[in-house]
Amino acid sequence: MTATPPRLSAGGVTPRLRAAGPPDAEVIRTDAFAVALPVGRWSTDPAVVDAHRLDRSGWIPDGRPLGVAFAREISDVQAVLRVAVARGIPVTVRGAGTGLAGGAAAGPGGVVLDLAGMNRIRELSVDDAVAVVEPGVITADLDAAAREVGLCYAPDPASAAISTIGGNIATNAGGLRCAKYGVTRESVLGLDVVLADGELISTGRRTVKGVAGYDLTGLFVGSDGTLGVVVGATVRLRPAPRATVTLAAYFDTVAAAVGAVTALGAAGIVPAVAELLDARTVRAVDAATGSDLAAHGEVFLLVQTDGSGAAEEADAAEAVLAERARLVRRSVDAATAETLLAARRAALPALERLGRVLIEDIAVPRGRLAQAVARVTEIGTDSGVEIFTLAHAADGNLHPIIVVDPAEPEIPPRAWAAAEQIFALALELGGTVTGEHGVGVLKRRWLATELGSRSHDLQRQLRRVFDPTGILNPGRAL
Repeated sequence: MTATPPRLSAGGVTPRLRAAGPPDAEVIRTDAFAVALPVGRWSTDPAVVDAHRLDRSGWIPDGRPLGVAFAREISDVQAVLRVAVARGIPVTVRGAGTGLAGGAAAGPGGVVLDLAGMNRIRELSVDDAVAVVEPGVITADLDAAAREVGLCYAPDPASAAISTIGGNIATNAGGLRCAKYGVTRESVLGLDVVLADGELISTGRRTVKGVAGYDLTGLFVGSDGTLGVVVGATVRLRPAPRATVTLAAYFDTVAAAVGAVTALGAAGIVPAVAELLDARTVRAVDAATGSDLAAHGEVFLLVQTDGSGAAEEADAAEAVLAERARLVRRSVDAATAETLLAARRAALPALERLGRVLIEDIAVPRGRLAQAVARVTEIGTDSGVEIFTLAHAADGNLHPIIVVDPAEPEIPPRAWAAAEQIFALALELGGTVTGEHGVGVLKRRWLATELGSRSHDLQRQLRRVFDPTGILNPGRAL
């Protein structure tokens, strides 16, 4: 197993890209981008570049990109890609920079294409229950706009308040409501995409049903920006829930909490939310917020039902949980529900107080969730690394969070080694190395293992069809 993060490479494509090191000024003169873009939409200022070259993954590429292009219109994206493909310059696409797998961390010799300024909701149709949005729209802002007309946008990543729709599409982001409503792919009907050569295409539809041709829309979702640049999306909206009921249950062990979630499924209960915090995370939340979660139980499980039958479904869920938990608390109004939700929302900020975090993302079959959490704990103990685990319990998606001393200039080798053991564990248990954060840079070696050689090769060939010269997010995904 490797103990250090992987280096940036072209991921199987043979592109006309410049190697790391002093760039050939004759080939990659950056003034071509300044000429191609409107005034103010291109910068080589070191401070601007540094502010846009990394994401939240903790991975820091060697060297710095040449500059940052700020797109406001589709024509800006086309202009950047036409210059880039003509000169063999790699392009790293960026939204809000909240990605956790290195997908938006830009290496040397390339440019950053920032889409955050393409942030308009172009249409919100009540009759069709769809929205047409630009990639820079903030996820929570779209949901809020939909709720004003009685609808909602179901995908709910933990970063919804700051992450963009384009970034969610690039990684096929999940979130708290995945158990009932699915991940981003289930809410994307159609896309407008600029290909590597600058050509604009449209995929999908705005109808509920449609099976004409191959599903290119689904192919772009989760592709880490390696097949094209999403510049518009038609997304499905749903009726806003008429009611929600929130339950907080406390258990002595992870196994007991997972058993309770399994029992909910066996009883035909499909919660909108089922979030689990392990004992170490519970104690961290208590220390950060002054709460007393650990006094009620070592493990915290948050369950939420929604819709017109939310109360009746919550009654049934409460009965199932009460048979297995030390204590179950139930919301009686919005304020109480917010109090119960606060513990889950406080988890990551509580861990960030303890040090620098490396947030991992694996998924296993639901029946092996308890085993996975136990093994992650063992990995932390054996490696001497602090690991805290959150889980979307209803769909088997775990987030083991490695916390290291913030005084260390980089993520230490022992932390990367622990992360690799976590990826190996996911595959050993019949799971996947990423449930919702994407492959990016950090999981490429494990992706090949998960897919198998033939499938992996087919995907590499497919990538070359869309991006023959390999300029789009080289070194990501494959």
